[in-house]
Amino acid sequence: MPSTLTLAPAPPSEAAERVRLEVREFLAAELAAGSFETHVDTWLSGVDPAFSRKLGERGWLGMTWPKQYGGHERTAMERYAVTEELLAAGAPVAAHWIADRQSGPNLLRYGTEAQRREILPRIAAGECYFVIGMSEPDSGSDLASIRTRAVRNGDGDWVVDGAKVWTSNAHHSHYAIVLVRTAPADPTARHAGMSQLLVDLSLPGITINPIRILDGGHHFNEVVFDSVVVPGDMLLGEEGAGWHQVTAELAFERSGPERILSTFPLLAAFARRASSEAELATLGRLSARLLALRQLSIRIAAALDRGELPDIPAALVKDVGTTFEADVAEEIRRVVDVPASLDSPDPLGRALAEAQLHQPGYTLRGGTNEILRGIVARGLGLR
Repeated sequence: MPSTLTLAPAPPSEAAERVRLEVREFLAAELAAGSFETHVDTWLSGVDPAFSRKLGERGWLGMTWPKQYGGHERTAMERYAVTEELLAAGAPVAAHWIADRQSGPNLLRYGTEAQRREILPRIAAGECYFVIGMSEPDSGSDLASIRTRAVRNGDGDWVVDGAKVWTSNAHHSHYAIVLVRTAPADPTARHAGMSQLLVDLSLPGITINPIRILDGGHHFNEVVFDSVVVPGDMLLGEEGAGWHQVTAELAFERSGPERILSTFPLLAAFARRASSEAELATLGRLSARLLALRQLSIRIAAALDRGELPDIPAALVKDVGTTFEADVAEEIRRVVDVPASLDSPDPLGRALAEAQLHQPGYTLRGGTNEILRGIVARGLGLR
C-alpha cells in the first residue's frame, strides 16, 4: 500500500517565478519608502490593513479563487511564491492572513452562493478579516471535547453560548468560523454533532478578551459568546458535518510556508553576520533543514493545486516546521555574542528577542506537536 506521506514533486512554474520577482520589487519599494519594518512572526503579529489592501489591489489575495468571487484563477504555486516572499521579508500580513489562507477556501468548498458572493470579494480586496474559532479554554488540541453550543430558536436562528481561545487578531477581524456543538456530545461518537457557523464578530453578546504574550504583544484572544443570536442562514456547510469540515480546513492551516518561515528574518539577519566557525556551522545546519522543509511544503502546495487533501503530510510539516522555527532562535542564541533585546539598536539583537518571546507559540498554534504526531501515526496505521 503506498504511503499517505508520499507526495509528487512540485513541477517547475515560470509563472510562479515571475510573480516572485514582482513581489520582491514591491517589497523593496515598500521598505525603501518606510511603509513597514521587518519583524519576526508577522503573519500573526503584523496587522496593517492598509498593507493588506495594497496586496489586494495587486491581485495577491484570493489568488487561486474563481474570478466570479473576486479571485484571480492563478495556481497554488504562484500563491506559494507570493506568501513565501512576504514571510521572508517579515511584512505585516496578519490582518488578511487567516481569511486568505483557510477561511476563503473553506467558504469556496462549503459556503452557500450568498455567503461566497458577500464575503469572498472583500477578502480578495484585503478588506475582510477572519479568525479561527476552534480551540476552547478546556479543549485545546482535543477539538472533539468542545463545549460551545448552538441551538435553534423559534425564529430558526442559532443561539451560541461558550468561549473560544487563541483566536488570533479577533479584535481586528470581522468574522469567525466557529466550531460548535449542535447536538449533545455522544461518548461513543466523539466527532458527531458538531457544525460550523459564520459569526459576525460585531454581534451583541460577543466579548473579546486579550491574551498577551511574553513581550506584552496582543494578538491572541479569548472570545466569549453569551446568548449570541446568529442568523440561521450563516451555517457553513452541513449541520453535523463540522468535524469533517474542520479536518479539511486544517490542511490549509498547517501546510503553508508560515510554518517554517516565522523566524526567517532572524535567520537572514544572522546569515549576513556569520563569520566564525561555530556561526557558519550553525548557519549550514539551519539552512539545510530549511531547504528540506521547503521542499515538503512546496509539494503540499502542489498537491492542493491538484485538488488533493494532504492532511497527513500537512500535520507532519507543521510538526517538524515549527520545531525548526524554535530551533532557529535557540541555535543562533548559542553562538552569537549579541544581547537579545526588543530595544537593541542591533537588528540581530531585536530579531533574536522577538523570536525568543514568540517561541512558546510556534508549536502550540495549529495543534500541538504531540497531537500532530498522533495524527501522523494514525494516518500511517501505527495506532
